[in-house]
Amino acid sequence: MVAKQLSVFIENRKGRLGEVLNVLKKNNVNILSLSLADTTEYGLLRLIVNNPELGKELLAKDGFSTMLTDVLIIKITHKAGSLQILLDALATADISIEYMYGLSIEGESASVVVKTSEVEKAIEVLKANGVNTLLNEDLINY
Repeated sequence: MVAKQLSVFIENRKGRLGEVLNVLKKNNVNILSLSLADTTEYGLLRLIVNNPELGKELLAKDGFSTMLTDVLIIKITHKAGSLQILLDALATADISIEYMYGLSIEGESASVVVKTSEVEKAIEVLKANGVNTLLNEDLINY
């Protein structure tokens, strides 16, 4: 139930994000979702890609500082309040959300990428609530 997120630390300077994306593009690593947070000196780029291990390897070869992080990609229905119900279940189980961002894949459901304080416990809560998650294997063809 766990997926891998590719994180890249990049200098906050003109063109650096494009350099990262170009490495992935040249090697057919497809970006499904991303989140970029920055400070005055550096940025943290979080990516969900179709092949995170390859992406990490390629970027590291090109001199980028990278890491893989366990995250959950939670499938939710397109219905008002669906996300809040899941967040309430996690909060009731005393699981903190460290960050989250959307993932756009075709279909009748939406997905969000979630990093929690306790991944295994969160998996149990999600299973108990009938929630489906995606694995990296599910993303390989995107």
